[in-house]
Amino acid sequence: MSFLDNLENNLKALENREERDPQAGQRREEERERALAEAPWAERLKRSAYTEQLLAAAAAAAHGLRAKLYIAWIGNSLRLEIRGSKLDLKPTAEGIVAVFVRGGEETHREAVALEEKPGALLERWVAQIG
Repeated sequence: MSFLDNLENNLKALENREERDPQAGQRREEERERALAEAPWAERLKRSAYTEQLLAAAAAAAHGLRAKLYIAWIGNSLRLEIRGSKLDLKPTAEGIVAVFVRGGEETHREAVALEEKPGALLERWVAQIG
């Protein structure tokens, strides 16, 4: 099979897929708009002094608990994990949201103000760890 035949088959397959799912284009556009709305908040989360202070305080808290702190950037979200308890900071179109997860289930979520100190947020998360 030549390159052009292969290309033509691929294009036909893509057209058929979009004909089967007419909402695909709309979903892609909505996802793009959501990503554009979150982008400024994601950038602020990555560059803010709040994040630096949170990471330093989380490391100290983990040391006090004698536990390992895992830190990961997953896409635009920052995840902190100690003993299976997770704190995810996720950018949204309205701002940053902290999601508390224990045992694989979300316990609660709250808005985060990057202008404040991260101590209170961290204390609530560490209290959940026990």
